[in-house]
Amino acid sequence: MSARLALVTGASSGIGAALARVYASHGFDLALTARRADRLHALADELRLRFGVDSLVIPADLALVEAPEQILATIEANGREVDALVNNAGYGLPGSYAVTRWDDQRALLQVLVTAPCELAHKILPGMLERRFGRIVNVASLAGLIPGSRGQTLYGPAKALLMRFSQGLHLETQGTGVHVSALCPGLTYSEFHDVAGTRALVSEQAPTWMWLGADEVAQAGYEAAEANRPICVTGAPNKAIAALAKIIPDEWGMALMSSQAGRFRHV
Repeated sequence: MSARLALVTGASSGIGAALARVYASHGFDLALTARRADRLHALADELRLRFGVDSLVIPADLALVEAPEQILATIEANGREVDALVNNAGYGLPGSYAVTRWDDQRALLQVLVTAPCELAHKILPGMLERRFGRIVNVASLAGLIPGSRGQTLYGPAKALLMRFSQGLHLETQGTGVHVSALCPGLTYSEFHDVAGTRALVSEQAPTWMWLGADEVAQAGYEAAEANRPICVTGAPNKAIAALAKIIPDEWGMALMSSQAGRFRHV
């Protein structure tokens, strides 16, 4: 009998690679997808040597509409079924909304919203039939706090992913399928390098606000196993999320406006 299979998007680095390692440590085979094939092959070799698991390497760009279907077709062609889906792929798009290109914003929504929802929709029936499944949607603390200037669609996209996770969590109660949204704050990964804000954020954010990708990944795995719909990582982030629930929106927006320039180029 084959081991269970976990599909991890954005697995080439950061939280995605860390989540792949966590699932491999629990005996899951992996389907690893991201744009950088060399990184995926290196991770697959590492997982095989450390944990004795097999990996399918599926280079793909989730900004392309056809990518989710192609990823799942490759998995099916290899005679496998997805038992755990980790929707991790994501990035930020710096700059104010008016000066960015719509094609770039559309691609952002495709990666952060449409592709995760499509993958879950196509994989969920099999999970329900087998009465086992895990869906981890990597959202963000940004989805739990008021919007701010710059990276204008990032927070709203993560908020949608979080609410989607809550709804799907309720729909799958008692079925053996667990759905959880992982909401990290500042995490040591390549996210800020890609967004071009590494130096700015590193200078402005105190070290106690940061968590390692491995710590975030472990928290996400444990939340999914416990079937907790929302997992906010780290005590400071939990405090921020709690505060955001109780202060008036006007206050929250004013605070975000005053702080936005410290962490983002706008």
